[in-house]
Amino acid sequence: MKKLFTQTLLAAITFGVAATAFAQSPTATRQRRASSEETQQVAAAQPSPKPTEVTADAQTNRTDPTSEEAAIVPYYNNFFTTYRLGPEDVISVNVFAQERYSKQGIVIPPSGRISLALIPEGIFVNGKTVDQVAELIKKRYDEYIIDPQVSVSLDRAGSYRYSVIGDVGQPGIRLMSRRLSVTEAIAEAGGILQTGNKSKVYVLRKQANGNLQPIPVNVAAIYKGQAPDAVYLNPGDQVVVPGNSLKKWHTLTSFLPVLSFARLFTGGF
Repeated sequence: MKKLFTQTLLAAITFGVAATAFAQSPTATRQRRASSEETQQVAAAQPSPKPTEVTADAQTNRTDPTSEEAAIVPYYNNFFTTYRLGPEDVISVNVFAQERYSKQGIVIPPSGRISLALIPEGIFVNGKTVDQVAELIKKRYDEYIIDPQVSVSLDRAGSYRYSVIGDVGQPGIRLMSRRLSVTEAIAEAGGILQTGNKSKVYVLRKQANGNLQPIPVNVAAIYKGQAPDAVYLNPGDQVVVPGNSLKKWHTLTSFLPVLSFARLFTGGF
């Protein structure tokens, strides 16, 4: 029995030594290396997972409010930031922590002078921006309030007007409550009719000397994407859409019945 146990133990030791030697042999090393390379090739052949797409909502939520404001404000510059107050504009005056001195929904009268608490003669605001008006009120309230914090907001723009005339759907005078390009103004006027000349549109703008300067705008090129929509209206501008050859033909044909009637009295028939 002892002899059998001894033979079995020697056989196990011999097998273990042989296995170790085989594992350290060059042939086994090559086999392991080949197996590793095959595994890497299979992994490389498999398509890598696509990166997770960021939805528009997620991107919007990530946007810094300050950077978003910086991107939007330039589009409306030269209108709200430089808006000059006039009759029919509606503003609000807010004095921080002083409700009795604040006033909401002030409609600017034709005189341009608004009345406020402790300022019996009022404040003249016509032709001034809201920031300038806030500074004037702050100086006046500084006599009664320690370091007053005054802000003035434009609630409704009512003094800026422009007009669109000529061959458009709804010609007339309109309020300019935001910054408008020529094509936007034409769209709000019902668009250009078939008898309108899209290539010969122009804007009449009053100069300092009182003369009207025509500014040509090729709306046809803008609609085709061949020119930028870069002409913006100023208060008082007039957008003129002239007629085209089709309108001239309609005008001529409208006189034919009159000419035919006249020939009855001249012996033409």
